[in-house]
Formats: sequence, C-alpha cells, structure tokens
Amino acid sequence: MRDATLADLDEIARLEAALFGDDAWSREMVREELAGEHRRYLVLADADGALHGYAGVLVLGSDGDIQTIAVAPELRGAGYGRALMDELLDEAGRRGAAQVFLEVRADNPVARGLYGSLGFAEIGVRANYYQPSGVDAIVMLLQMKERQ
Repeated sequence: MRDATLADLDEIARLEAALFGDDAWSREMVREELAGEHRRYLVLADADGALHGYAGVLVLGSDGDIQTIAVAPELRGAGYGRALMDELLDEAGRRGAAQVFLEVRADNPVARGLYGSLGFAEIGVRANYYQPSGVDAIVMLLQMKERQ
C-alpha cells in the first residue's frame, strides 16, 4: 500500500472502469479526485508496480467521507479492503474528523458487512443513487470516538 499520485491516473481509471462498469467514474473525475484538496488516496501495488486496488478519503472540518474503495477480484477476501479502510480512517482521525460517512451499494452485502465490522452504522438510503444502474445507496456513518 502506498499513496496514490497523478502518475497512477491511467491505472486507477482502468481499474475503475473494469470494476464498476456503467457506474464507473470517468478518467477526468478520477483525476479531479487525485488532485483535489483535503483528500488522500492510496493504491495497492504489487512488486512490479501494477495496481490492484485504490481508495480515498476527503476530510473537511470534522467530517470525513470515504470517496471510494476498490479491490481487484483476485485479492478480495484477503484483508486488503480492511487494510485500506483502516488507513483511511486513521488519516481521517489525524485530520480531525469526528465522524466519517460513506455510501455503499444496497446490493453489495460484502462491503456492507466490512463497513459494519469497522463500526459504521446504516443511517439512510439515497434512492437510485448509482447511475445509470439506478441502485440505491445505503448511507453509513462512523462516529470516530466509537472506533476500536
């Protein structure tokens, strides 16, 4: 795991398209996230430098937001998603976040389970949030003081 840079843009955009299909962010959206203020992005890279995952957090004032997290299918279930989330939550804490939000697809029970195990609680639904698929987003919240 290492910090992402703009040099990772093409690989992250490729993974984004492969993993999220029609719901994927455009290359320009990925670029804006990597270059944006108040954000930290991480990548999972192998010894050859190939990327197999990425994640990012935005912290403004006392609020944090997990912008995205993605792990290639061949690495899922091995703890990489949890490792990315742990580092993003640590970063949010270092930046003074009192609470961290995220949205997760309603049809993704594995991710919902991971976030729940990290202390996130489901607090609402954003109907038809993911476009163009029209899948609802479950809004989740972690109060940082409750983080183990």
